[in-house]
Amino acid sequence: MRGKKGGAACGDHVEIKLTASGQGVIETILPRSALLYRSDVYREKIIAANVTQVVIVVAAVPSFSEELVNRCLAAAENQRIKGLIVLNKADLIEPTRAAAASLSLYRDLGYPLLEISAKTSVAPLLPYFKDQLSVLVGQSGMGKSTLINALSPDAERVTASISVALDTGRHTTTHARLFHLDENTRIIDSPGMQEFGLHHIDGEDLAWGFIEFHPYIGRCRFNNCRHTAEPGCALTQAVQEGKISRRRLRFYHTLAACRA
Repeated sequence: MRGKKGGAACGDHVEIKLTASGQGVIETILPRSALLYRSDVYREKIIAANVTQVVIVVAAVPSFSEELVNRCLAAAENQRIKGLIVLNKADLIEPTRAAAASLSLYRDLGYPLLEISAKTSVAPLLPYFKDQLSVLVGQSGMGKSTLINALSPDAERVTASISVALDTGRHTTTHARLFHLDENTRIIDSPGMQEFGLHHIDGEDLAWGFIEFHPYIGRCRFNNCRHTAEPGCALTQAVQEGKISRRRLRFYHTLAACRA
């Protein structure tokens, strides 16, 4: 960037001015179709720009955070980006079976859920990645770097072992990087994250991040219903009637409480 660092994100289209052979400065960041980022009270962290698909990579070992999955999906919905959940390390048969059962809720909501082993074959992913700009997100230790290396052998992303005692992975990716699989298919690998703050999404926008809530938003007794403990809440009624998962409403309550 001219004058200061920052501002541009992985996936941005920019105008540059060459200053020497193989060197230049960014003059302009062109308008973005989408911007995926996380935030807390104090700061924002840009993840990627212009992406068309968020790929949430999880695994049974180390255990994944379902709350993080919900946060990533809400952020994707906020920017009208498609969501895809990849359950990696499927060669760990029994742990993967339990994880898949838990994640079946999201498949039932319409999010594709793919079980793969990045060390064996990533072929099932290719039709979903075709002609998309996808960004991989997830906790450390889920196998994102192994997946990228399998998709793009020239990537040479560093991988690391996990801590069995702590049930966590170690950060190996320090910055976002874009890889080209073909002319129209690109993937952004992002650093592992343990948190995905949504401080920039509030009010009804947060509720709209849960796709199964859409038919009920605006049907509550009170116009300013926060869908937590208010009487006459259409979402609460839908849960009682079995039309919405109680688990998902609890995750919404957790996210809403973080903004209170």
